[in-house]
Amino acid sequence: MATLEREQPAEETREDSAKRRQILDGARRAFLSNGFDAASMNEIARAAGVSKGTLYVYFKSKEELFEAIVETQCREQGEQIFSFERSAPIEDELNRMGRAFSRFVSRPGGVSELRTIIAISERMPEVGARFYMSGPAMGTESLKTYLEEKVAEGLLEPHDCEVAAAQFIDACVSTTFKPMLFNHSGPASEERVAHVVGMAVRAFLAAYRKR
Repeated sequence: MATLEREQPAEETREDSAKRRQILDGARRAFLSNGFDAASMNEIARAAGVSKGTLYVYFKSKEELFEAIVETQCREQGEQIFSFERSAPIEDELNRMGRAFSRFVSRPGGVSELRTIIAISERMPEVGARFYMSGPAMGTESLKTYLEEKVAEGLLEPHDCEVAAAQFIDACVSTTFKPMLFNHSGPASEERVAHVVGMAVRAFLAAYRKR
């Protein structure tokens, strides 16, 4: 006889989701304040405002917690940045995407998170791989698909859309992100971001727009 599973009420699902978000937010603060190695599960529980027992109900280790934070950030990045309005002009969508991506990587705490991922990827390669696949690779794939659609519509010349997508994304943060990564400077101004992204868009369309 089949066993009937209890269906979780919508209210419990919402509460569970809210508690998980509360824990992730607290863990993110703990990691940013103390670094990955120094942040203990006790400190994470305290920062999240939950008991250590509750923390372990949701996450077995701080490695699992950190991976969840990374995946959540990457998913939000995809939803906010790499969802394209197919009917909008290509130039407008590339400008929107480029500026949004530049703001995302320059957000408070974003660079510190990336440094942490790079630092622990040597001994925890699965974390680095999951970040790459759910973040940079996903963004490139989404833009590649969009560009392929525009090639099929006859708006862009045929080209290697994967390489072009990766190059365009990098061009949008050229001279703005690396100085932050190496602690040389803070976030670029909106005017600088608009200038850099605008140059990337013009260079891309000069190379691939159908004539």
